[in-house]
Amino acid sequence: MSTVFFCLIQFTILAYALVGGVFLAFSDFIMRSLALTRGHAGVEAMQVINREVFRWVFMALFLGMAAVSLVIAGYGAFWLSGPAGALIMMAGLVYLVGCFGVTVFFNVPMNKALAGMDISLDSTRDYWLRTYVPRWTFWNSVRTVACTVSAAMLLFGLPWMIQIQSQPA
Repeated sequence: MSTVFFCLIQFTILAYALVGGVFLAFSDFIMRSLALTRGHAGVEAMQVINREVFRWVFMALFLGMAAVSLVIAGYGAFWLSGPAGALIMMAGLVYLVGCFGVTVFFNVPMNKALAGMDISLDSTRDYWLRTYVPRWTFWNSVRTVACTVSAAMLLFGLPWMIQIQSQPA
């Protein structure tokens, strides 16, 4: 195994955990706190969060890990065998589907819908509390689990990968 790929796996474990930690914070207490605000404060705060997330490190890490996940999945599928290959490949695929895919197909469309709503309307607050918060939080929790599972698979696959590649042929 190359030193570059070894370092990439280690970085990816940390990155998956960091991304998952951000999602965990939203599922655990941020969304609940925003839902408990009075009036339309929660809606307005979430609209601002959804705009600001594109301008910071999180988005670069989130999107970058999608590309890295393709590399990792391919490496696990084509250059490794046994449990190490399966774990490494699955880690990349779980992130791509469970984190990136869920974001693109579920969370982002809800964010776009919320962004277009007038915060002064009662129908916006009703949508926020009855639809957006529970559904968005559910899918966000799926992303949290996907990131955690991906990090764990890499963490457990790495020693096997090292052991396999250090054995004489």
